[in-house]
Amino acid sequence: MSALEDVTDDAPVRPVLSETEGVLGRTYRALSIGIVTVVLLIAFEATAVGTAMPVAARELDGVSLYAFAFSGFFTTSLFGMVLAGQWADRSGPLGPVTAGIGTFAAGLLLAGTAGTMWMFIAGRAVQGLGGGLVIVGLYVVVSRAYPERLRPAIMAAFAASWVVPSIVGPLASGAVTEHLGWRWVFLGIPVLVVLPLALALPEVRRRAGGPPGGAASAAFDRRRIRLALGISLGAGLLQYAAQDLRPLSLLPAAVGIALLVPSVLGLLPRGTYRAARGLPSVVLLRGISAGSFIAAESFVPLMLVTQRGLSPTLAGFSLAAGGGTWALGSWLQSRPRVEPYRERLVAAGMVLVAAAVAVAPSVLIPAVPVWTVAVAWAFGCLGMGLVISSTSVLLLQLSAPEEAGTNSAALQISDGLSNALLLAAGGAAFAALGGGAVGHGVAQGAGGSHPAAFVAVFLPMAAVALVGVWVASRLRVHR
Repeated sequence: MSALEDVTDDAPVRPVLSETEGVLGRTYRALSIGIVTVVLLIAFEATAVGTAMPVAARELDGVSLYAFAFSGFFTTSLFGMVLAGQWADRSGPLGPVTAGIGTFAAGLLLAGTAGTMWMFIAGRAVQGLGGGLVIVGLYVVVSRAYPERLRPAIMAAFAASWVVPSIVGPLASGAVTEHLGWRWVFLGIPVLVVLPLALALPEVRRRAGGPPGGAASAAFDRRRIRLALGISLGAGLLQYAAQDLRPLSLLPAAVGIALLVPSVLGLLPRGTYRAARGLPSVVLLRGISAGSFIAAESFVPLMLVTQRGLSPTLAGFSLAAGGGTWALGSWLQSRPRVEPYRERLVAAGMVLVAAAVAVAPSVLIPAVPVWTVAVAWAFGCLGMGLVISSTSVLLLQLSAPEEAGTNSAALQISDGLSNALLLAAGGAAFAALGGGAVGHGVAQGAGGSHPAAFVAVFLPMAAVALVGVWVASRLRVHR
């Protein structure tokens, strides 16, 4: 049988590339633009929603549940990630990407029309499910459609797609929140769904459609699906217990741990939590870096609004430069000449992340200029650009084609689970030290009376980021 006869009609197109053609060359131009546009949509949501969140929480009388509005997104995304990995390995990434975009838009609409904080959190949870489907689907697209030499470049393009949203998003979101209301920040974003659907999906079908090699694949692994459900429910119960600091909360916390621990052990590579060399450490570092940074970043706008009296627009703008430096870090790691030094580059990135998180709460001191946060966060985002893109590249290097979906899901589970748990821990510390009372500061634009609540969030996250410096030394298997 010839090679051509051995390929089914559903197999993706595998064009032969010249050694000099890049991700925007004729062969892959449409696909690259399409999937980067999908990331652009997610980026606009993340940057815009973060700016509107303090006002939304105040108007819905839910400042005490502020962290839950963020962590609810990551909780449901955990299930979406595992489902997407199974789905993509079985029949290709087109299905999870399409379903994810639609679910993501539905969650935005639900959050934008919410009448209570819990309904708002439910909308965020629906968004998380969609986001989990999309992000793993896109990783499989990169694994299937691009040769290894182009993967660092497309990962850098993903990071670069955050630049414009990170600059425009906070400003636009702050202006809309102040003049039209926070709901329009959510209700306006679904319009962006049309462009990714039109650009990305035809090329995803053509270049990365179908199972690996065009051959029929195994059915869904029901055990992994059950474990995914357990990890989401467990994380959700732990978050609920962390937000409701009463003796009765010990029961949902215990049930959450009982569900979470075996599920995590079954879904992540063996050796992840002892930082075994190679893939386990790559997966662990992703969680450490993303969780510590995102948990801290979620409280930056609230801190600036309630403690330093900034408007939502200015508070969001303090994070704007980070998009550019994040893209710069991702671009630096994509240079071929830095490949032999990737471990050192990632370790340096984690040092920058830890320093940024530790410096941010210094603005609680009135004598410290507010722009200190903007400078610190720019350096922190530079470090995140080095780390996040590098872990993505290393994961694909260490994954066989038929395992790309499962391993990508493990990477994203580590990311999302760490976000959810560290946000829950930070939210619990914030609430325990009277953070819920800062809602009056949001309303008045005046300084709050509980700066210690913010310190209890930022300094532990800086310590977690420092652990990542050590893990970064274990990313490669010594030969």
